[in-house]
Amino acid sequence: MSAKSTIEWTDATWNPTTGCDRISAGCDNCYALSMSKRLKAMGAVKYQTDGDPRTSGPGFGVAYHPDALSAPFSWRRPRRVFVNSMSDLFHARVPVPFIRDVFDVMRDTPQHVYQILTKRSRRLALIAPQLDWPPNVWMGVSVESAEQYARVRHLAEVPAAVRFLSCEPLLGPLLDLPLEDIDWVIAGGESGVGARPLDPEWVRALRDLCQQSQTAFFFKQWGGRRSKSGGRTLDGETWSEMPEIRGETRRPVAASPLALP
Repeated sequence: MSAKSTIEWTDATWNPTTGCDRISAGCDNCYALSMSKRLKAMGAVKYQTDGDPRTSGPGFGVAYHPDALSAPFSWRRPRRVFVNSMSDLFHARVPVPFIRDVFDVMRDTPQHVYQILTKRSRRLALIAPQLDWPPNVWMGVSVESAEQYARVRHLAEVPAAVRFLSCEPLLGPLLDLPLEDIDWVIAGGESGVGARPLDPEWVRALRDLCQQSQTAFFFKQWGGRRSKSGGRTLDGETWSEMPEIRGETRRPVAASPLALP
């Protein structure tokens, strides 16, 4: 857990699970994989499980940490909390009972807003009916290219109070991105060694699409060698829109698993 975060759209991070595996192009230069390798070398207890070298790496094997569940109860000031900045809560190796434990903590700490992001959207949609969704949980999926639109359809089946998309790293145009049931879009470029370039026209088109659909738009960064290298202004403006905070959860758009591709 980190009491503070440098991520522009959240206040803190909380990692009841750690580790993951690459599953799509957005994972190619995963910051968490590189960071886990360093944390393992430093002796960090949570990062001693190694993952499959073909998809993961040193310190990045999936592990869940019951001792981390109590952390949010100690935070006195309400905050936005990014859940699992170093993992994916809906990874196949995270047991459903443990996911329920995480949701119990979020329900029992209503002063905080929890932001969960996953690339495992199919498992998310299948497990969602088994979870108690409190109104302080925002659920998002990563959509780095048009090849990931199925994740948006899966997200629409989840009864989260706020549904959001993380289009970071943005790897191509999202001209027909379906936003009918989406409250918030985060966009950004890649950072670090080997960062792939971000075309400004991709960002402009996404911003315009969000404005047309009245979806909150947050532009996080242009990226580059470092995350702050290119700044975060778009056409001379800083886009930091946040979704409306709802007081209740929403109905899923399609409740039947048969709707899943």
